[in-house]
Amino acid sequence: MEVYAAIYLKEFCIVSKYISIFGLPFWFTIFNFFLLTREGYSIKMGTELLTINFYTMNFIRRSTLFLLAVFFQISTAQTIPSESIIASNKLSAYLKPEVQQALGGVNAISTAQLAEYFRTKFSERYFYDWKNGEERFKQYTTIYENAIHHHTERALDHMTKFPANAQWKLPYNYQNGEPVNAYALRHLARQHKMVDIAFYYKYQQKNPEYLRYFKNQMASLNAALLANKYETIEDGNGVYEAFRSGYRILNWLHIHTFFLGEKEYSDDDQLLTIATLLQHASNLYATNTEFVPGNHQTRGMSALAMLSILFRDFKDADAWYQRSMGLLEQHLSKEINKDGFQFERTVHYHISDIDTYYYVYQLAKNSNIQVDTFWESKLKSLFTTLTKIAYPDKSAPVFSDDTNAPWAEKNTISGALTLGYLLFGEPEMGYFANDFVESDMYWYLNDTQLQMLKAIQAKKPEFKSVVFPDTGYYIMRQGWEPDAMVMAISNGLDPDKPDHQHGDMLGIQAMANGQVILPNYQVRYSLKDYEFFKNSMVKNVALVDGELQGKEYAGNQGGSGFGKFAVLPHPKTISWNVNDAIEVYIGSHDGFEKSGVTYARKVIYLKDDFWLVKDDFHSATPHTYKQVWQGHYSLEKAPNLLRSSFNDGSGSDIYQLVPTDLVETSGKNGKQWSVVATKDKTHFNFITAIVPFRKFDDRIDEDKKNPSLKGWEVNSSKWGIEGIGATTLTKEGKTVLFAVKKVTLPSVTIAFSEPADAFVMQNEKKITIQSLHTKDVTVAYGYAKSKKAFVLKPGESITIEIK
Repeated sequence: MEVYAAIYLKEFCIVSKYISIFGLPFWFTIFNFFLLTREGYSIKMGTELLTINFYTMNFIRRSTLFLLAVFFQISTAQTIPSESIIASNKLSAYLKPEVQQALGGVNAISTAQLAEYFRTKFSERYFYDWKNGEERFKQYTTIYENAIHHHTERALDHMTKFPANAQWKLPYNYQNGEPVNAYALRHLARQHKMVDIAFYYKYQQKNPEYLRYFKNQMASLNAALLANKYETIEDGNGVYEAFRSGYRILNWLHIHTFFLGEKEYSDDDQLLTIATLLQHASNLYATNTEFVPGNHQTRGMSALAMLSILFRDFKDADAWYQRSMGLLEQHLSKEINKDGFQFERTVHYHISDIDTYYYVYQLAKNSNIQVDTFWESKLKSLFTTLTKIAYPDKSAPVFSDDTNAPWAEKNTISGALTLGYLLFGEPEMGYFANDFVESDMYWYLNDTQLQMLKAIQAKKPEFKSVVFPDTGYYIMRQGWEPDAMVMAISNGLDPDKPDHQHGDMLGIQAMANGQVILPNYQVRYSLKDYEFFKNSMVKNVALVDGELQGKEYAGNQGGSGFGKFAVLPHPKTISWNVNDAIEVYIGSHDGFEKSGVTYARKVIYLKDDFWLVKDDFHSATPHTYKQVWQGHYSLEKAPNLLRSSFNDGSGSDIYQLVPTDLVETSGKNGKQWSVVATKDKTHFNFITAIVPFRKFDDRIDEDKKNPSLKGWEVNSSKWGIEGIGATTLTKEGKTVLFAVKKVTLPSVTIAFSEPADAFVMQNEKKITIQSLHTKDVTVAYGYAKSKKAFVLKPGESITIEIK
């Protein structure tokens, strides 16, 4: 009984603590205490041992927890409705008491007074002061003089397709009679082209027709809400789903601020917009009670946090702020990997997260609201990551579902890093920054940040090769000169939400001499080629027979075009090692094990020269093994030499050190690739040199039977080589060994416990042996009368002094 009493007393103390924290009257705590000690029941306090009736204690415990649960439910309940719009003349009832009092009391607040109050608060709290909006718009038209065409095209497109009194539930047709599909409805729900209509209003000398269009379209959504005639989450295209609702809030806040001060945007109009935004906030709060992984909830919670800051005068705003910031912090913790990369492993969603968190961080700073240092460090890491993956031309590789520019072979990151520079002022971010921001981001900067663009402090990064071990990206970098070589290796799988990943496990992409020599391609969900471009035939990967890596593809419920693979290979990184002579990545995946094939890939960067890619296949039965190489190649010396060249005379050679059987070329939508294959083999190792050249004279001499590769001689080592099918590359005391059992010099012997891959570097005083093997290997070393044996793990090296 004493044990139970002790347990319940501890639990009661915890409960009492929270009762006190959350404001229940103190007598309630005292009352519980007396319940525990009445009728002769007692508890162990100090040195006095008292007894207590177990059933009474249990009853009290349950009663207290019940009351606590009721209290929590009451304390977190909203006053602002989520399924209806508050009338303008009723809004003042939902203000915090202190705001009501400051405005003269709830019954004395007029709609004109309330509208004026929020116009003032918006000039203080929003990203910029709307009272200077006309001057800012003039600057905008000067800086972005071509924006008029962009905004006009998009505005007319939206107004041509949708009436102001739009429908929000499928099926229905555009105004031209064609059916509206799920993809279009989702974009209507985001209201991003409504921003263009707001600009069109300005460009058209403030024609009130276009301002009324916005008001009427917003009213049509409110009417659909009341009539329950809108797409729901269960339909797959929910209009109030967090992502679409969050985007809509961001865009409507922009438009609302844009129109403040306009004669056509009356006090009642302004308060109706505010009431609509409050309903959106209430809905987001009610439907996002728990953490849900992915960018959909983050976009919604970003919008909810923005509303809680801008409309903190309302009773529910504090609860909105706590909910949104709490969930966003969970997303930052769980979805920004420890290595700084966004968990969906794409540049597109990585930058999207930057925007999502930026809006909140910027508004909080504008209002002098303290944001946790955890927030700042995580947000900063997102920008730093972009610098680490960058190509020398300040662009970035394409990773999985990057969607900004379909079929593009690079990502633009300068805009995001300009934003990073304006937030943190770091010259290394300034190196990538522009002296302008993208036109849409112009409206989310304050005047101080716009001034910073006139004098950017820039510093070239000093780091070279980097690794993202949690995300599974490995960057081999020569340097930051315009002609420098960079290769990106992908071998990661998010365990929770790999929806946006492609069939590119152990895929590579590379830049040299300012050209993308091994490309990957951006995609778009709505394009018919999306599924194809998401899988392995358009990646720089190795394959078995006709098997692709991505399997069991399925589109999403809403039919918007997005789809994902139910099955992708599971990756394994065996070694990542960087030293002064070479850089080595060794990895494997299980994508072909159901076909009875084990597979591993090694990527070896011979510093300042070129890369070697070795693909190891092993099986008990014969298969056709393949390498897929993206790019436009000529095949004069195929299959063992493929050549691409570019308009500046540079190019890249793909050279097979082990002869292959055939090459086939194919293409789609302007992209081309070549598939090098060997047939009917149980075991086979591709050993492939990726050799970029700056000019014609630096190419591999295709007319030589055994050409030199930038000074590396093939199978011409001074070492005596033993091993079936052994292959070597040698240059200036450095030798790369493949499938070697033993190597010898007159006074030195190096023997491996099994045919192995290794790198050996020799000078007068020492020999360095580095394992390039996929597993531990025993190395027996003999020099003169000295003999040693040691075990090297993959990537490990040992240096032996020569006396």
